[in-house]
Amino acid sequence: MFMSRVVKEYYDARAEYEWNRLFQDGYHQLEYIVHIHFMEKYLPKKGLILDAGGGPGRYTIELAKKGYQIVLLDLSPKCLEIAQREIRKARVEDKVKKIVEGSVVDLSEFRDEYFDAVLCLGTLSHLIDEEEREKAASELVRVTKKKAPLFVSVISRYGVFRTILQRLPDELTDPAHEETFSEGVHHTHYTHPSEPGGGFTDAYFFLPNDLRELFEKNGVQTLDMATCEGLSSHLQEETNAIYNDAAKWNRWRRIILQTCNDPYMLGLGEHLLYVGKKKST
Repeated sequence: MFMSRVVKEYYDARAEYEWNRLFQDGYHQLEYIVHIHFMEKYLPKKGLILDAGGGPGRYTIELAKKGYQIVLLDLSPKCLEIAQREIRKARVEDKVKKIVEGSVVDLSEFRDEYFDAVLCLGTLSHLIDEEEREKAASELVRVTKKKAPLFVSVISRYGVFRTILQRLPDELTDPAHEETFSEGVHHTHYTHPSEPGGGFTDAYFFLPNDLRELFEKNGVQTLDMATCEGLSSHLQEETNAIYNDAAKWNRWRRIILQTCNDPYMLGLGEHLLYVGKKKST
């Protein structure tokens, strides 16, 4: 399908960047810090985890180092090549049980209730068709064991609106972006990701209730939700200014983790995290 092709080409072209993205500065690192914080809170002490759409394997490697067994799945072969390289460098090959090139829309190679936990960090935001988002959510829940946790993060629609105001104000009146504001859908505007000025690939930007309802209607109990950048959302310069001051950074990081799941700020960040538990019946 065209959606899969353009997303695959986009991430193939940016595979090295994706490996480095979360650690390029303090601001981007907050997304990783918040994800790991909630994993440490809700993951079982051991087990087999699916990292669905895990790209070059940052979370796969981190969880493998903690002793979990991992299956990594992603659409981009270039990202998976980097994952294989970095898994070897980290010496966690024995913990990574399988690396699969595939889509979260079709997890048919895994049996029902196979995994002790499931991650899907960012991938659902590249399913612009509602039916595909429904299918992916159903598949992620199907392969999760009863009472096991799911961690799903997406791009926040209100966060995108704030990004446009901050960095791309001309898009406010560009007819090509009308569907972004009305439906949360962004269509790619390039024929190949290397095209100059091509911008972002196909994406669906979620509202908090969109995400919660998508999983609750598939038999998941909501445990937590958080905005991944927390109080730093859209304050890149200010956040990075304290990153190299250990005392200030550690204090600010604690504040982020104490407040990022405040329901009053869920939709304002660039990324939104959902944590749920598959119901037993």
